[in-house]
Amino acid sequence: MEIAAVVAGRSTCLRRKVGAVLVKEKRLLTTGYNGAPSGLPHCLETGCLREEKKIPSGERHELCRGLHAEQNAIIQAALHGISIQGAILYCTHHPCSLCARMLVNAGVKKIVLQQDYPDELARQFFESGGVPVVGLKEEQEGTGFGK
Repeated sequence: MEIAAVVAGRSTCLRRKVGAVLVKEKRLLTTGYNGAPSGLPHCLETGCLREEKKIPSGERHELCRGLHAEQNAIIQAALHGISIQGAILYCTHHPCSLCARMLVNAGVKKIVLQQDYPDELARQFFESGGVPVVGLKEEQEGTGFGK
């Protein structure tokens, strides 16, 4: 989780700094942070469309120029031919419903979080997909997140 926090420091998002790390068999596979696609201007340069339109957290994800940390971690795996099936995602924040669908479909077997995020639909996708979501403290103690 410390690595995910360091990766979050690279974020160019004005709203929230998020970092993600995919790990399999105790080996770091990929990392991701939230920000604009490669080669495009960052929100630090252009401003935040979501702030301008006063869009609350957890809503209208399509109205953002950035990719999420989890999406970038998945994309990095695809670009470099790395299978993430069976991996564990360590993330500074709970994934949104878009990322939850991608993580379930990619075969990620567990999500470990540092902070929660208000997206009930994401929780439903993880539950239906059989992907446990636990907080870091609960992971260390062997109990479930938010229980």
